[in-house]
Amino acid sequence: MSSGTRGSTATTIVVPTVGRDSLLTLLESLAEQSTRVSAPVLLVDDRGAADPLGPPAWLEDLPFEATVLTSGGRGPAAARNLGWRHARTPWVSFLDDDVVPGNTWYADLLDDLSAAGPDVVGSQGQVRVPLPTDRRPDDWERSTAGLEGAPWITADLTYRRAALAPVGGFDERFPRAYREDVDLGLRVTASGGRIDWGSREVLHPVRPADAWVSVRRQAGNVDDALMRRLHGPHWRARAHAPRGRLRLHGATVAAGVTAVAATLARRRRAGWVAGLGWAALTGQFAAARLLPGPRDLEEVARMVVTSVVIPFAAVTYAVRGRVQHRGAAPWCGPPDLVLLDRDGTIVHDVPYNTDPQAVRVVSGARESLDRLRCNGIRVGVVTNQSGVGRGLVSTEELDAVNARVQALLGPFDVWCQCLHAPEERCACRKPEPGLVLDACARLAVDPRRTVVVGDIGADVAAARAAGAAAVLVPNGATRRAEVAAAPVVRSDLGAVVDDLLGGRW
Repeated sequence: MSSGTRGSTATTIVVPTVGRDSLLTLLESLAEQSTRVSAPVLLVDDRGAADPLGPPAWLEDLPFEATVLTSGGRGPAAARNLGWRHARTPWVSFLDDDVVPGNTWYADLLDDLSAAGPDVVGSQGQVRVPLPTDRRPDDWERSTAGLEGAPWITADLTYRRAALAPVGGFDERFPRAYREDVDLGLRVTASGGRIDWGSREVLHPVRPADAWVSVRRQAGNVDDALMRRLHGPHWRARAHAPRGRLRLHGATVAAGVTAVAATLARRRRAGWVAGLGWAALTGQFAAARLLPGPRDLEEVARMVVTSVVIPFAAVTYAVRGRVQHRGAAPWCGPPDLVLLDRDGTIVHDVPYNTDPQAVRVVSGARESLDRLRCNGIRVGVVTNQSGVGRGLVSTEELDAVNARVQALLGPFDVWCQCLHAPEERCACRKPEPGLVLDACARLAVDPRRTVVVGDIGADVAAARAAGAAAVLVPNGATRRAEVAAAPVVRSDLGAVVDDLLGGRW
């Protein structure tokens, strides 16, 4: 991939999309920038697999490098994660598919990033929401306008890739937009890094919406429950987020339920009192939504009806969120790098093999490696090859066998091997950590974000000594003691990848 640069700045532009028509407007805006976009653009198609975006013909006509990735409809957090994991630049610039960058957006972005000090982990663009000038904005338009000035909104937000990797990126347990942005902002700034406002601007037009959009948005209370679980009851203050009305909604629901229950129990006085309380709270809520907006009959009717429904929807979703996320642990995401032993793990062990044609791939290895690659996770090989040091295998023969392994299993991002004989007592031969540390250093990956997969205890020991995680996939040559001592044991590579992609490592 090429990269857009100014000084030491380099970024990749990631655009999650669900195929809205606004995507074309966004791409046209990028194509017409005052400074030509030289950064790679990754379009992450987050629609269902039955309706993929594919590489449309017009993609080839764009004056910049654009690639389509597919995230399978798993939500904006997963789509953004897929994008940044495929990026290989120091910065990653996220844009929503319904924003319109200004004509100088790209030039301003490069200026913003060039000016960022070492303690700046993110740069946020200015979001402008155009509102109608011939009338007051309605409830949905005012809600969208809340994006202006809101911190950490990924409608236009650039992060250092080095800040995303240690925290595992966006928490994919947030299936909807907005809260995954705030959650990530809290996590990346927890160690003292700053997210600064930049000078660039994007327009965020208000999307068309039906009368029930405000009711559907109450599903966000599930995400708020996860935020509370992860960041404590005062997360809104830390995130500079407006306080919600959940307590008032709870009081409204309690009053309404009490009124119905008391009436059914023929306790009319209590029913009247509770009913008046419900009416007062509902009326206050409706008035608060009506007063800033238009007063036409259609809008008044919509506000009244939805103001009756919203408290019940909000409380229902809040309770569901408390139950669903009651045991939620901090997000870690998949690892950044997976290092695999060669013989006995990805290919069958042929002692001191000098014949490329003798290489046989372990069942499921190619599919497992491709799944990691498709998710933007780098893969490498760390292998002891003492046959060279013992004079049993020449370096040319070893290179030929390795080339065959790579031809059968696809490209590896790094390949580290120890050629020493055991009696040389080197620092690279597993169980020493040298190979793992070398692979991490070559790719600038923290060993703590690395998983080593092997078939014997030396692989596990090397990982632990380097500060990486380890998974043992035993075969017929693995000793029982090694299996018993391993922290994690899986039956095959497919099971390992299932765990890694699910953040279980």
